[in-house]
Amino acid sequence: MLPKVTDKLAHQGAITTLGAMDMATTQLPRIAIATGDPAGIGPEISLKAALDTQVRRMCRPLVVGDPMVLETHARAARIAMPLHVVAAPTAADWTSDAVNLLAVPMPGRAAVKFATNDAAYGQAALASCSRAIRAALDGDVEAVVAAPQNQTSIAAAKIPFDGHPTFVARETGMNVHDVFMMLWFGNTRIVHCMLHVSVAGALALITLDRVVRAIQATDTALRHFGIAVPKSLVSGLNPHAGEGGLFGREEIEIIAPAIAEARRTGIDVAGPFGCDTMFNQTGADAFVVMLHDQGHIAAKLQAPNQAAAFVIGSPILFASVAHGSAFDIAGKGIASPVAMIEAIARLSGFTLGITRHIPP
Repeated sequence: MLPKVTDKLAHQGAITTLGAMDMATTQLPRIAIATGDPAGIGPEISLKAALDTQVRRMCRPLVVGDPMVLETHARAARIAMPLHVVAAPTAADWTSDAVNLLAVPMPGRAAVKFATNDAAYGQAALASCSRAIRAALDGDVEAVVAAPQNQTSIAAAKIPFDGHPTFVARETGMNVHDVFMMLWFGNTRIVHCMLHVSVAGALALITLDRVVRAIQATDTALRHFGIAVPKSLVSGLNPHAGEGGLFGREEIEIIAPAIAEARRTGIDVAGPFGCDTMFNQTGADAFVVMLHDQGHIAAKLQAPNQAAAFVIGSPILFASVAHGSAFDIAGKGIASPVAMIEAIARLSGFTLGITRHIPP
Protein backbone atom coordinates (compact mmCIF):
# COMPACT_ATOMS: atom_id res chain seq x y z
CA MET A 1 0.00 0.00 0.00
CA LEU A 2 1.26 3.44 -0.92
CA PRO A 3 1.95 6.01 1.79
CA LYS A 4 -1.05 8.31 2.14
CA VAL A 5 -0.98 12.08 2.18
CA THR A 6 -1.46 13.06 5.80
CA ASP A 7 -4.58 14.88 6.92
CA LYS A 8 -2.42 17.80 8.03
CA LEU A 9 -0.87 18.04 4.59
CA ALA A 10 -4.20 17.73 2.85
CA HIS A 11 -5.82 20.48 4.91
CA GLN A 12 -2.93 22.89 5.26
CA GLY A 13 -0.79 22.26 2.18
CA ALA A 14 2.25 22.02 4.45
CA ILE A 15 5.35 20.06 3.49
CA THR A 16 7.96 18.24 5.49
CA THR A 17 11.39 17.60 4.09
CA LEU A 18 13.61 14.58 4.24
CA GLY A 19 17.34 14.37 4.65
CA ALA A 20 19.71 12.74 2.23
CA MET A 21 18.32 9.60 0.66
CA ASP A 22 19.68 6.24 1.67
CA MET A 23 20.82 3.59 -0.75
CA ALA A 24 17.38 1.94 -0.87
CA THR A 25 15.99 4.94 -2.74
CA THR A 26 18.09 4.08 -5.78
CA GLN A 27 15.47 1.40 -6.47
CA LEU A 28 12.60 3.91 -6.46
CA PRO A 29 11.01 5.08 -9.73
CA ARG A 30 12.25 8.32 -11.24
CA ILE A 31 9.44 10.81 -11.81
CA ALA A 32 9.88 13.97 -13.86
CA ILE A 33 7.97 17.02 -12.60
CA ALA A 34 7.26 19.55 -15.37
CA THR A 35 6.93 22.93 -13.67
CA GLY A 36 4.09 24.47 -15.71
CA ASP A 37 3.46 28.17 -16.25
CA PRO A 38 6.26 30.32 -14.74
CA ALA A 39 3.81 33.03 -13.63
CA GLY A 40 1.46 30.65 -11.81
CA ILE A 41 1.81 28.31 -8.83
CA GLY A 42 3.34 25.47 -10.86
CA PRO A 43 7.00 26.04 -9.96
CA GLU A 44 6.12 26.52 -6.28
CA ILE A 45 4.13 23.29 -5.94
CA SER A 46 6.78 21.45 -7.98
CA LEU A 47 9.45 22.44 -5.46
CA LYS A 48 7.21 21.64 -2.50
CA ALA A 49 6.41 18.23 -3.92
CA ALA A 50 10.05 17.47 -4.73
CA LEU A 51 11.02 18.32 -1.15
CA ASP A 52 8.17 16.45 0.53
CA THR A 53 9.13 13.57 2.82
CA GLN A 54 6.51 11.19 1.47
CA VAL A 55 7.37 11.96 -2.13
CA ARG A 56 11.04 11.17 -1.50
CA ARG A 57 10.03 7.87 0.07
CA MET A 58 7.96 7.00 -2.99
CA CYS A 59 10.16 8.11 -5.87
CA ARG A 60 13.21 9.99 -7.09
CA PRO A 61 11.83 13.35 -8.25
CA LEU A 62 13.42 15.23 -11.15
CA VAL A 63 12.09 18.77 -11.54
CA VAL A 64 12.10 20.04 -15.15
CA GLY A 65 12.18 23.76 -15.84
CA ASP A 66 14.14 27.00 -15.86
CA PRO A 67 16.58 27.47 -12.91
CA MET A 68 15.92 31.22 -12.74
CA VAL A 69 12.16 30.62 -12.54
CA LEU A 70 12.56 28.03 -9.78
CA GLU A 71 14.87 30.31 -7.79
CA THR A 72 12.38 33.18 -8.12
CA HIS A 73 9.55 31.06 -6.77
CA ALA A 74 11.73 29.62 -3.99
CA ARG A 75 12.58 33.12 -2.77
CA ALA A 76 8.94 34.26 -2.92
CA ALA A 77 7.73 31.17 -1.05
CA ARG A 78 10.70 31.21 1.36
CA ILE A 79 11.66 27.69 0.38
CA ALA A 80 15.26 27.02 1.34
CA MET A 81 16.81 24.32 -0.79
CA PRO A 82 19.94 23.71 -2.86
CA LEU A 83 19.39 23.10 -6.57
CA HIS A 84 21.41 20.51 -8.44
CA VAL A 85 21.04 21.75 -12.02
CA VAL A 86 21.71 19.17 -14.73
CA ALA A 87 21.69 19.24 -18.51
CA ALA A 88 20.65 15.60 -18.85
CA PRO A 89 18.51 13.30 -16.67
CA THR A 90 21.38 10.84 -16.34
CA ALA A 91 23.36 13.45 -14.39
CA ALA A 92 20.81 13.62 -11.57
CA ASP A 93 22.04 12.67 -8.10
CA TRP A 94 19.54 11.62 -5.43
CA THR A 95 22.06 10.97 -2.65
CA SER A 96 21.83 14.48 -1.17
CA ASP A 97 19.21 16.96 0.00
CA ALA A 98 19.45 18.93 -3.25
CA VAL A 99 16.52 19.19 -5.67
CA ASN A 100 17.54 17.79 -9.04
CA LEU A 101 16.57 20.24 -11.78
CA LEU A 102 16.76 19.35 -15.46
CA ALA A 103 17.35 22.76 -17.02
CA VAL A 104 14.97 23.93 -19.75
CA PRO A 105 15.67 27.66 -20.25
CA MET A 106 12.68 29.97 -20.67
CA PRO A 107 12.64 31.93 -23.96
CA GLY A 108 14.00 35.43 -23.48
CA ARG A 109 15.16 34.71 -19.91
CA ALA A 110 13.29 37.80 -18.65
CA ALA A 111 12.44 38.13 -14.97
CA VAL A 112 9.23 36.36 -13.98
CA LYS A 113 6.20 38.53 -13.25
CA PHE A 114 3.71 36.59 -11.16
CA ALA A 115 0.08 36.39 -12.30
CA THR A 116 0.89 37.69 -15.77
CA ASN A 117 0.10 36.23 -19.17
CA ASP A 118 3.00 36.14 -21.59
CA ALA A 119 3.75 34.15 -24.73
CA ALA A 120 7.17 33.26 -23.30
CA TYR A 121 5.47 31.68 -20.29
CA GLY A 122 3.25 29.59 -22.54
CA GLN A 123 6.30 28.42 -24.48
CA ALA A 124 8.17 27.64 -21.26
CA ALA A 125 5.32 25.56 -19.81
CA LEU A 126 5.07 23.34 -22.87
CA ALA A 127 8.85 23.15 -23.34
CA SER A 128 9.19 21.83 -19.79
CA CYS A 129 6.43 19.30 -20.38
CA SER A 130 7.87 18.23 -23.72
CA ARG A 131 11.33 17.66 -22.22
CA ALA A 132 9.86 15.59 -19.40
CA ILE A 133 7.92 13.45 -21.89
CA ARG A 134 11.08 12.91 -23.92
CA ALA A 135 12.87 11.73 -20.78
CA ALA A 136 10.10 9.17 -20.29
CA LEU A 137 10.28 8.01 -23.91
CA ASP A 138 14.06 7.66 -23.59
CA GLY A 139 13.71 5.57 -20.43
CA ASP A 140 15.42 8.18 -18.25
CA VAL A 141 12.35 8.47 -16.01
CA GLU A 142 9.48 6.10 -15.33
CA ALA A 143 6.67 8.69 -15.29
CA VAL A 144 5.82 12.37 -15.70
CA VAL A 145 3.75 14.72 -13.54
CA ALA A 146 2.87 18.14 -14.93
CA ALA A 147 2.11 21.31 -13.01
CA PRO A 148 -0.66 23.53 -14.43
CA GLN A 149 -0.13 25.52 -17.60
CA ASN A 150 -2.06 28.66 -18.56
CA GLN A 151 -4.22 28.46 -21.68
CA THR A 152 -4.08 32.21 -22.36
CA SER A 153 -0.28 32.34 -22.33
CA ILE A 154 -0.09 29.29 -24.59
CA ALA A 155 -2.57 30.90 -26.98
CA ALA A 156 -0.44 34.07 -26.95
CA ALA A 157 2.47 31.92 -28.09
CA LYS A 158 0.30 30.73 -30.99
CA ILE A 159 0.80 27.09 -30.03
CA PRO A 160 -2.16 24.77 -30.71
CA PHE A 161 -3.12 23.26 -27.36
CA ASP A 162 -6.39 21.91 -26.00
CA GLY A 163 -5.14 19.98 -22.99
CA HIS A 164 -2.53 17.48 -21.86
CA PRO A 165 -4.09 14.35 -23.43
CA THR A 166 -3.74 15.55 -27.02
CA PHE A 167 -0.37 17.19 -26.24
CA VAL A 168 0.95 13.90 -24.87
CA ALA A 169 -0.49 12.07 -27.87
CA ARG A 170 1.34 14.32 -30.33
CA GLU A 171 4.59 14.23 -28.36
CA THR A 172 4.52 10.43 -28.26
CA GLY A 173 3.36 9.87 -31.83
CA MET A 174 -0.09 8.63 -30.87
CA ASN A 175 -3.44 9.23 -32.55
CA VAL A 176 -5.09 12.05 -30.58
CA HIS A 177 -8.37 10.12 -30.68
CA ASP A 178 -6.88 7.24 -28.69
CA VAL A 179 -5.78 9.28 -25.65
CA PHE A 180 -8.12 10.46 -22.88
CA MET A 181 -8.12 12.14 -19.47
CA MET A 182 -8.98 10.24 -16.29
CA LEU A 183 -9.61 12.23 -13.12
CA TRP A 184 -8.78 10.16 -10.03
CA PHE A 185 -9.48 10.93 -6.38
CA GLY A 186 -9.96 8.34 -3.66
CA ASN A 187 -11.56 5.34 -5.36
CA THR A 188 -13.32 7.46 -7.96
CA ARG A 189 -12.05 7.52 -11.55
CA ILE A 190 -13.75 9.62 -14.23
CA VAL A 191 -12.81 9.40 -17.91
CA HIS A 192 -13.86 12.11 -20.34
CA CYS A 193 -14.91 11.33 -23.89
CA MET A 194 -14.48 15.01 -24.80
CA LEU A 195 -12.38 17.59 -22.97
CA HIS A 196 -11.39 21.14 -23.93
CA VAL A 197 -13.78 21.89 -26.74
CA SER A 198 -16.96 23.95 -26.85
CA VAL A 199 -20.20 22.16 -26.08
CA ALA A 200 -21.38 22.86 -29.62
CA GLY A 201 -18.17 21.41 -31.01
CA ALA A 202 -18.32 18.41 -28.69
CA LEU A 203 -21.78 17.44 -29.95
CA ALA A 204 -20.38 16.90 -33.42
CA LEU A 205 -17.36 14.97 -32.13
CA ILE A 206 -19.20 12.49 -29.91
CA THR A 207 -19.42 9.57 -32.31
CA LEU A 208 -19.91 5.85 -31.81
CA ASP A 209 -16.23 5.25 -32.56
CA ARG A 210 -15.12 7.93 -30.10
CA VAL A 211 -17.24 6.51 -27.28
CA VAL A 212 -16.01 2.95 -27.98
CA ARG A 213 -12.39 4.16 -27.88
CA ALA A 214 -12.98 5.90 -24.54
CA ILE A 215 -14.50 2.76 -23.03
CA GLN A 216 -11.66 0.58 -24.35
CA ALA A 217 -8.97 2.98 -23.09
CA THR A 218 -10.65 3.02 -19.67
CA ASP A 219 -10.76 -0.76 -19.44
CA THR A 220 -7.12 -1.09 -20.52
CA ALA A 221 -5.99 1.55 -18.01
CA LEU A 222 -7.88 -0.05 -15.13
CA ARG A 223 -6.24 -3.41 -15.84
CA HIS A 224 -2.85 -1.68 -15.93
CA PHE A 225 -3.64 -0.13 -12.57
CA GLY A 226 -4.10 -3.59 -11.08
CA ILE A 227 -7.86 -4.18 -11.36
CA ALA A 228 -8.20 -7.68 -12.82
CA VAL A 229 -11.86 -7.51 -13.88
CA PRO A 230 -12.83 -3.83 -14.15
CA LYS A 231 -16.36 -2.53 -14.47
CA SER A 232 -17.21 0.84 -16.02
CA LEU A 233 -20.41 2.87 -16.13
CA VAL A 234 -21.12 5.28 -18.98
CA SER A 235 -23.13 8.47 -18.78
CA GLY A 236 -25.53 9.88 -21.28
CA LEU A 237 -25.12 13.22 -23.00
CA ASN A 238 -28.56 14.68 -22.42
CA PRO A 239 -30.61 15.19 -19.22
CA HIS A 240 -31.84 11.85 -17.84
CA ALA A 241 -29.75 10.11 -20.54
CA GLY A 242 -32.24 11.35 -23.10
CA GLU A 243 -35.34 9.99 -21.31
CA GLY A 244 -35.98 7.43 -24.05
CA GLY A 245 -35.48 9.96 -26.83
CA LEU A 246 -37.60 12.75 -25.37
CA PHE A 247 -34.58 14.95 -24.63
CA GLY A 248 -32.30 13.88 -27.47
CA ARG A 249 -31.38 10.77 -29.42
CA GLU A 250 -27.61 10.60 -28.90
CA GLU A 251 -28.04 7.91 -26.24
CA ILE A 252 -30.12 5.75 -28.57
CA GLU A 253 -28.13 6.28 -31.75
CA ILE A 254 -24.54 6.64 -30.45
CA ILE A 255 -23.87 5.86 -26.79
CA ALA A 256 -25.94 2.69 -26.28
CA PRO A 257 -24.61 1.10 -29.51
CA ALA A 258 -21.04 1.99 -28.42
CA ILE A 259 -21.61 0.27 -25.08
CA ALA A 260 -23.01 -2.80 -26.87
CA GLU A 261 -19.97 -2.92 -29.17
CA ALA A 262 -17.58 -2.69 -26.21
CA ARG A 263 -19.45 -5.49 -24.45
CA ARG A 264 -18.99 -7.72 -27.49
CA THR A 265 -15.22 -7.42 -26.98
CA GLY A 266 -15.54 -8.70 -23.41
CA ILE A 267 -15.57 -5.38 -21.53
CA ASP A 268 -17.83 -5.15 -18.46
CA VAL A 269 -19.60 -1.86 -19.07
CA ALA A 270 -23.12 -0.58 -18.51
CA GLY A 271 -25.18 2.50 -19.36
CA PRO A 272 -26.03 5.03 -20.50
CA PHE A 273 -27.07 6.56 -17.20
CA GLY A 274 -28.14 10.07 -16.32
CA CYS A 275 -25.01 11.86 -15.19
CA ASP A 276 -26.79 13.37 -12.19
CA THR A 277 -27.43 9.92 -10.66
CA MET A 278 -24.66 7.76 -12.12
CA PHE A 279 -22.03 8.77 -9.56
CA ASN A 280 -24.24 7.48 -6.75
CA GLN A 281 -23.99 3.92 -8.06
CA THR A 282 -21.62 1.55 -6.29
CA GLY A 283 -19.43 -1.21 -7.64
CA ALA A 284 -17.96 0.72 -10.56
CA ASP A 285 -14.20 1.04 -11.04
CA ALA A 286 -14.59 3.99 -13.40
CA PHE A 287 -17.19 6.31 -14.87
CA VAL A 288 -17.04 7.46 -18.50
CA VAL A 289 -18.68 10.83 -19.18
CA MET A 290 -19.26 12.65 -22.43
CA LEU A 291 -18.40 16.27 -21.61
CA HIS A 292 -15.74 18.13 -19.61
CA ASP A 293 -18.09 19.57 -17.00
CA GLN A 294 -19.94 16.30 -16.41
CA GLY A 295 -16.76 14.93 -14.86
CA HIS A 296 -14.93 17.98 -13.62
CA ILE A 297 -17.81 19.39 -11.59
CA ALA A 298 -18.19 16.08 -9.75
CA ALA A 299 -14.45 15.86 -9.10
CA LYS A 300 -14.02 19.41 -7.93
CA LEU A 301 -17.01 19.22 -5.60
CA GLN A 302 -15.84 15.99 -4.01
CA ALA A 303 -12.08 16.60 -4.02
CA PRO A 304 -11.34 20.32 -4.47
CA ASN A 305 -7.71 20.90 -5.54
CA GLN A 306 -6.83 17.27 -4.76
CA ALA A 307 -7.75 15.21 -7.83
CA ALA A 308 -5.04 13.94 -10.14
CA ALA A 309 -5.57 13.96 -13.90
CA PHE A 310 -4.11 10.97 -15.74
CA VAL A 311 -3.55 10.63 -19.46
CA ILE A 312 -4.63 7.14 -20.49
CA GLY A 313 -3.98 5.43 -23.80
CA SER A 314 -0.45 6.79 -24.26
CA PRO A 315 2.81 4.80 -24.16
CA ILE A 316 4.06 6.67 -21.07
CA LEU A 317 2.75 7.18 -17.55
CA PHE A 318 1.63 10.81 -17.38
CA ALA A 319 -0.45 12.73 -14.87
CA SER A 320 -1.18 16.36 -14.09
CA VAL A 321 -3.00 18.24 -11.38
CA ALA A 322 -6.71 18.86 -11.84
CA HIS A 323 -6.48 22.54 -10.97
CA GLY A 324 -5.28 25.66 -12.72
CA SER A 325 -2.31 28.00 -12.46
CA ALA A 326 -4.02 30.01 -9.68
CA PHE A 327 -2.77 33.48 -10.54
CA ASP A 328 -4.60 34.84 -7.49
CA ILE A 329 -2.11 33.18 -5.11
CA ALA A 330 0.98 32.95 -7.34
CA GLY A 331 4.16 34.08 -5.60
CA LYS A 332 2.55 34.16 -2.15
CA GLY A 333 3.99 30.88 -0.88
CA ILE A 334 0.60 29.44 0.09
CA ALA A 335 -0.07 27.07 -2.81
CA SER A 336 -0.78 23.48 -1.76
CA PRO A 337 1.06 20.61 -3.46
CA VAL A 338 -1.55 18.05 -2.39
CA ALA A 339 -2.90 17.30 -5.89
CA MET A 340 0.62 16.89 -7.24
CA ILE A 341 1.60 14.59 -4.38
CA GLU A 342 -1.55 12.57 -5.03
CA ALA A 343 -0.53 12.13 -8.66
CA ILE A 344 3.03 11.20 -7.71
CA ALA A 345 1.81 8.66 -5.16
CA ARG A 346 -0.34 6.87 -7.69
CA LEU A 347 2.28 6.97 -10.43
CA SER A 348 4.87 5.63 -8.02
CA GLY A 349 2.58 2.75 -7.23
CA PHE A 350 2.00 1.99 -10.89
CA THR A 351 5.67 1.84 -11.74
CA LEU A 352 6.33 -0.33 -8.70
CA GLY A 353 3.42 -2.58 -9.61
CA ILE A 354 1.77 -2.38 -6.19
CA THR A 355 -1.25 -0.15 -6.76
CA ARG A 356 -4.67 -1.58 -5.96
CA HIS A 357 -7.78 0.11 -4.66
CA ILE A 358 -6.48 3.01 -2.59
CA PRO A 359 -8.93 4.19 0.07
CA PRO A 360 -9.92 7.86 0.01
